[in-house]
Amino acid sequence: MICFGVDVGGTSIKMGAFECGGNLLNKWEIPTRKEDHGAYILDDICEAMEDYISKHDIAATDVYGIGIGVPGPVTSEGVVLSCVNLGWGERPVAKQLSKKFHGIPVYVGNDANVAALGEQKCGSAKGYEDMVMVTLGTGVGGGVILGGKIITGCLGAAGEIGHMPVLTDNTEKCSCGKTDCLELAASATGIVREAKKMIAKKQCGTKLSTMEYFSAKTVLDLAQEGDEGAIYVVNRVADILATALACIASVLNPQAFVIGGGVSKAGQWFLDLVKEAYQKKAFTPLRDAEILLALLGNDAGIYGAAEMCNRF
Repeated sequence: MICFGVDVGGTSIKMGAFECGGNLLNKWEIPTRKEDHGAYILDDICEAMEDYISKHDIAATDVYGIGIGVPGPVTSEGVVLSCVNLGWGERPVAKQLSKKFHGIPVYVGNDANVAALGEQKCGSAKGYEDMVMVTLGTGVGGGVILGGKIITGCLGAAGEIGHMPVLTDNTEKCSCGKTDCLELAASATGIVREAKKMIAKKQCGTKLSTMEYFSAKTVLDLAQEGDEGAIYVVNRVADILATALACIASVLNPQAFVIGGGVSKAGQWFLDLVKEAYQKKAFTPLRDAEILLALLGNDAGIYGAAEMCNRF
């Protein structure tokens, strides 16, 4: 018996075939065809799964489930409410995909929640039943696992950590329309924004002021090299992120936070800054929460999607 774990992104769809115990057998990717409001995505996923079971002489009856993560809010019934990046409006993905693929049970979740489940099952949070994953990429995403279960909320939007209102001194608007969102500072684009603000205010001397273009990685690398302005920016970002984690901890009391996404590639030194700030901000009984680096990288989504087949 096998199951499929599927992670639908705006550019590619990552897919994995797994044994019952969660062992990964094979993984591959297919392009995400977003034409005609994403009309071909589910058909392409079905074609890829059909091709896999045919090549490996697996009967459809030996597939016990399909897990799929999508970039948008999802109800507990597997209805995707909206996926702007895919061109989807409201769509009953679980029902549609099951109907297209031999009536096999389908489990659907928000991609960040599903990635959190992957890290909780096979990554850095293995063994923790209560954890929160924070992904620091172009934006800031999040996933919440409590009691070993994904927490979705009434609209499937639980874990939208990037839109926590933690900035008090910002005037630029987030993509959601607000000006106080965490991702305005703690994302890759937010780090660049914070650096440009620092340069404009001439708060610190920095090599960044001589560069026509720089990325979040540039800022993080210069901070490690001792650049005064870059250090200022990274410390500010770590402080803002720690504020958000402390607020989350006060509500959820997780055993661990897992930090993933491109910004997390800065490594342990950045995490140590966040930990130091978190220790100062968190309610005293909550200060022992672990803050860990994600381990699975881009595979977290397929591992978590497959795990949904085993738990739900």
